[in-house]
Amino acid sequence: MIRIAHVITGLDVGGAEMMLYKLLSAGDRSRFEARVYCLTEGGPMAERIEALGVPVVALGARGGLSFLAALPRLAGALRAFAPDVVQTWLYHADLAGLLVRPWLGDARLCWNLRCSVLGPAEYPWTTRALVRTLGWLSPLPDLVMANSAAGRAAHVAVGYRPRRWELVANGFDTRIFRPDAALRLALRQSLAIPADAPVIGMAGRYHPMKDHAGFLHAARKLLDARPQAHFVLAGREVDDANAPLRALVTSLGLRANVHLLGERADVAAVMNGLDVFTLCSVMGEGFPNVVGEAMACALPCVVTDVGDARVVLGDAGLVVPPSDAAALATAWLKLLDLPAAERRRLGEAARARIEAHYSLAAVVRRYEQIYDGLATQTSDGR
Repeated sequence: MIRIAHVITGLDVGGAEMMLYKLLSAGDRSRFEARVYCLTEGGPMAERIEALGVPVVALGARGGLSFLAALPRLAGALRAFAPDVVQTWLYHADLAGLLVRPWLGDARLCWNLRCSVLGPAEYPWTTRALVRTLGWLSPLPDLVMANSAAGRAAHVAVGYRPRRWELVANGFDTRIFRPDAALRLALRQSLAIPADAPVIGMAGRYHPMKDHAGFLHAARKLLDARPQAHFVLAGREVDDANAPLRALVTSLGLRANVHLLGERADVAAVMNGLDVFTLCSVMGEGFPNVVGEAMACALPCVVTDVGDARVVLGDAGLVVPPSDAAALATAWLKLLDLPAAERRRLGEAARARIEAHYSLAAVVRRYEQIYDGLATQTSDGR
């Protein structure tokens, strides 16, 4: 039995946290025993992971450098578990894993990079300084994973020089994310959207890099051509309690056509209610989970040219420049103007692409192959 300790900064809902959950849910428990160590007090994903039967240890750090105070407890908990491999997720956990490694015997250390561009608009100077420090330290872990070629290139640009890189994409459970006519009807009925109205959606937390403002300005432009269109937005703080977002919706005259759902656990149900899915991030993405989830639901997509979004999408949708509301609206209109059969063919091609290249089963197998190899290395890395 190979013991894997996953150390993660927090367990709110996000791309890294969701990929960790999916990895644990589909892993081979006859060969791998896993535990999760969260530097903070946990979050919504902690309960979901524990429901899988995987123990979660929350160390109670409150952000910033306060995680340093939790290092003795982390080291003690890891020593008690005696892992063969320590897999860290997100930057603070990468540093924490490196700092406690001297107390873990022959345990192998693997970092996992989840984003690409590291600009001042997306990250405070403290995080950027941490990333540069990690770049200097990057030869020390046994392996550094990235979930996108764009993410690997961005980290090389800020100084990462690991002894070994591995590119492991995100994976998707196509049993959960699949087209479902009943879910489509249910979402539309719940929002009082006509069954035949074109619906365009986006999912992502409220953050400048996600460019909700750009999405809404594009929506305003599309409504001039398609006044019956509706727009569905889901994600943390994407709700009516968000005063700046609500004010922008109102100022653009979109109150009747925009639906702010907030954070939703039933992402597949939201996806199924759409006709077109959109990623309009301006930067920072590595491998955007939401694009893969939408594609698995057989949705044609319009994505901005950020991270590996173009690579993931392939020919199953349209790619536009970031921060270009006019181009976004034009791409939406182009997809909506397609005959229904052609738009359905695009959606089917999107799902087939996920099944062929990004299935959860294949991605989990790749993680486990890497863990197996690390666990059998000798102390000099051979």
